[in-house]
Amino acid sequence: MATKPPSKSSPKGDGSYGEASIRVLKGLEPVKQRPGMYTRTDNPLHIIQEVIDNAADEALAGYGKRIDVTLHTDGSVSVQDDGRGIPFGLHPEEKVPVVEIVFTRLHAGGKFDKGAGGAYSFSGGLHGVGVSVTNALAKRLEVTVWREGQVAELGFSGGDVVDALKVRRASAGDRKNGTTVRAWPDPKYFESAEFPKTELTHLLRSKAVLMPGVTVSLNIEKSGETQSWVYKGGLRDYLMQTLTADPVIPLFEGEHYADGGETENFAEGEGAAWCVAFTEDGAPVRESYVNLIPTVAGGTHESGLKDGLFGAVKGFIDLHSLLPNGVKLMPEDVFSRANFVLSAKVLDPQFQGQIKERLNSRDALRLVSTYVKPAMELWLNQHVDLGKKLAELVIKQAQTRQRANQKVEKRKGSGVAVLPGKLTDCESRDLNLNELFLVEGDSAGGSAKMGRNKETQAVLPLRGKVLNAWEV
Repeated sequence: MATKPPSKSSPKGDGSYGEASIRVLKGLEPVKQRPGMYTRTDNPLHIIQEVIDNAADEALAGYGKRIDVTLHTDGSVSVQDDGRGIPFGLHPEEKVPVVEIVFTRLHAGGKFDKGAGGAYSFSGGLHGVGVSVTNALAKRLEVTVWREGQVAELGFSGGDVVDALKVRRASAGDRKNGTTVRAWPDPKYFESAEFPKTELTHLLRSKAVLMPGVTVSLNIEKSGETQSWVYKGGLRDYLMQTLTADPVIPLFEGEHYADGGETENFAEGEGAAWCVAFTEDGAPVRESYVNLIPTVAGGTHESGLKDGLFGAVKGFIDLHSLLPNGVKLMPEDVFSRANFVLSAKVLDPQFQGQIKERLNSRDALRLVSTYVKPAMELWLNQHVDLGKKLAELVIKQAQTRQRANQKVEKRKGSGVAVLPGKLTDCESRDLNLNELFLVEGDSAGGSAKMGRNKETQAVLPLRGKVLNAWEV
């Protein structure tokens, strides 16, 4: 009996693609379906970092002086600040408590409007995505807000409200304002549910460095250990404590922020603070931040620092005619031995990806370079002897690089058509091991080829008998 040919429109489940195939993910569902698009999934540190960054943004805006982080014995983490507190009244358009919108809607937040009229002129938060991701990937999340003489409490589970907003009058012992967020990360979204304490400690310490006068603390309930950081000296103290080798010259530090009277097309308040040390050996220390967010993969602000340092050092070397003949300087010659901590303030930064590992803002290169180069030029001209010492290090790096490149060129030259046609080359490219045998004529060349070590011995037959130049 003949079988019926398959239908052109296969039933759903057999690879059909039609209108019903398109799914629209609502609310926080996209985060749960594809957590790797929004956060690091090796451990829950980044989702807690989102909460810490919010507390840091309050301090950056000048409204907070403390950030306290606690690792609880039940696996949860709480972050407490003394900022303005998240508003908990009804949103004028959505008619939902604002604090609920912040934690349950993607692209909802108070950091879209930059400049003088916005709630945050400068902030690490940009997309209104951060803490809603924390909420989506947490088994439970609790928020407590102190604001305007009232206390508001709200509870979530898996991103959904489970304890509706409760508002009460603040008692005499309560804080005046601030926010506490306590989250229990859901282990199913992460390779490891453990918090990397070393990374967390480094993150909190760096926040304290970048915000002089703000106290940052870490409390670990299990061990009873408490650490607290408050820096008055800022970047200089931090870099000196972190360096792995002694600097060749004293540290170069500075800061510059645009004011209303400047005309470089930078927004008021944009700029950078930096501290640079040059060392001859050891692994370089390199840390950069944008609006207090650590940019571990660097970006355009680091390129601006590199450009500014190179321009100033090259100008100094040219001015004092220190460059030997045949040596050409490259930016990497200056930057390869530079250790630095760079903290940039950018009004509307563009990052690569949600976890903000790299800054992509094109103007940041010009911003940092414009401020670093004249400051470095001034420093070098005020300390000429130290400048010459730095020039020695840079020229030494350039000569080392050029020697390495010359070796590569020699290797490339072996075996190409410009070499004598009768040369039988060897296989090794190590110039220290190779030997060249000059023999009389083709017949001697044939014998030498048979008896040589092909790996390191090359043979070149000459035309006729070689003249004994000593006797002549």
